[in-house]
Amino acid sequence: MEPITIGLWVSAGMLAMVLLGMRVAFAAGLAGFIGIFWFFWDKFDYAADKIIYWNERREVWDGALGRAMQIAGSVPQSKVSANVLSLIPVFILIGYLAYHAKMTTALFEACKRWVGWVPGGLAVSTVFATAGFAAVSGASVATAAVFARIAIPEMLKVGYNKQFAAGVVAAGGTLASLIPPSAILVIYAIIVEQNVGTLLLAGFVPGAFSAIVYAGIIIGMAVVFKTVGPPVGGYSWKQRFESLPPALPIVAVVVILIFFVYNPFGDAWGTPTEGGAIGALIVFLMAMYKGMKWKQLKEALLETAKLTVMIFTIIWGVLIYVRFLGFAKLPDAFSDWITSLDMSPMLILICILLAYAVLGMFMDAIGMLLLTLPITYPAVMALNGGESVLAADSAFGMSGTMCGIWFGILVVKMAEFCLITPPIGLNCFVVAGVRDDLTVQDVFKGVTPFFIADGITIGLLVAFPAIVLWLPSLAT
Repeated sequence: MEPITIGLWVSAGMLAMVLLGMRVAFAAGLAGFIGIFWFFWDKFDYAADKIIYWNERREVWDGALGRAMQIAGSVPQSKVSANVLSLIPVFILIGYLAYHAKMTTALFEACKRWVGWVPGGLAVSTVFATAGFAAVSGASVATAAVFARIAIPEMLKVGYNKQFAAGVVAAGGTLASLIPPSAILVIYAIIVEQNVGTLLLAGFVPGAFSAIVYAGIIIGMAVVFKTVGPPVGGYSWKQRFESLPPALPIVAVVVILIFFVYNPFGDAWGTPTEGGAIGALIVFLMAMYKGMKWKQLKEALLETAKLTVMIFTIIWGVLIYVRFLGFAKLPDAFSDWITSLDMSPMLILICILLAYAVLGMFMDAIGMLLLTLPITYPAVMALNGGESVLAADSAFGMSGTMCGIWFGILVVKMAEFCLITPPIGLNCFVVAGVRDDLTVQDVFKGVTPFFIADGITIGLLVAFPAIVLWLPSLAT
């Protein structure tokens, strides 16, 4: 049997397992193991219509099984042992420690005092506060859970519709996927072998841009529909400036991360991993200063460990499947098929992004990216002209390296979008789980306006790649 045929059958089987409810990590790992076994079984000259004696059949079985076990056991270890993956638990830990250091409350209070006076002011404050918290937290779920406790009660007190208030928090939480430190950007960099520091740098401007678009949608709705969100005022300039010092540690973490990734005045201070570790230390010291107890530190460490293990398990399983795809040559076949289509490269790219929107309705963001990137990334790079193409010779007007960064930000933004889309928008379930007075249906209704905001953002990022590439271009 042709390797591509084996690849299609195994991939279909894996998709069926996922749709039937099996966890992505186990479905991908099992499918990859079976696929590698099948590939070597076929390679060792087994055929259904061929008479094979028992000892020969056993030899074929043992050979294929041995190779499959060897590959399935060694590939995940070799990849996961990379130093850069240590960024994931560090980023997650920063988020939990920041919560215990009461940075979330300080951020929300500062944003409320400075922008609460605009139409929909508390909702806008929530978006900006989640964006600020995203700059020290790599987990969207944690961001949504924290602000569901802090921001929703404040909005309900002044008369916000509870569905809209819940939608603001669920949508604002997605910003942690794009604004560094971002665990998903690190995972993307590992899978497609892009520079982690450059990708993290590329996430700053699009993340801030997304927050501004969210704020614009909220203000527009508050102007048109007076009941959406009344402004909150009454703060003096003295009170506004007094709210800034408690939020300064977040600014310090962001500055450190930028200077460890890209120093505009000279060489970078170190690696992103080192910058993340120093950022975690700063937030830890701040949390201790704010009175964090052993129980809270233990909770932060346990939650970090749980989320890290979940992410790493998905990575292990998917890497086995990715290795099988290499044997089956499915990514190459898909790239050849994509480039042979009689369509413009930009239209094909848009179709790929729309496919992510549909797929994200049924899969979690990390699993979706890990399973699809080994196929879609080579296809997009081929559309642009290849890994080493120059900007002048490319289809999208950018070099191969910049295309990889641009596509990374686009798919991570699509992953953000999938965190709030029904039926399994994870952030919506988290917000509903935190609040007893909300149902999942309430939250899904509340995030509806933000579908429009995300559509606008993605369209502008596609139409104007400079929004993504300006900052990383300074570091090259």
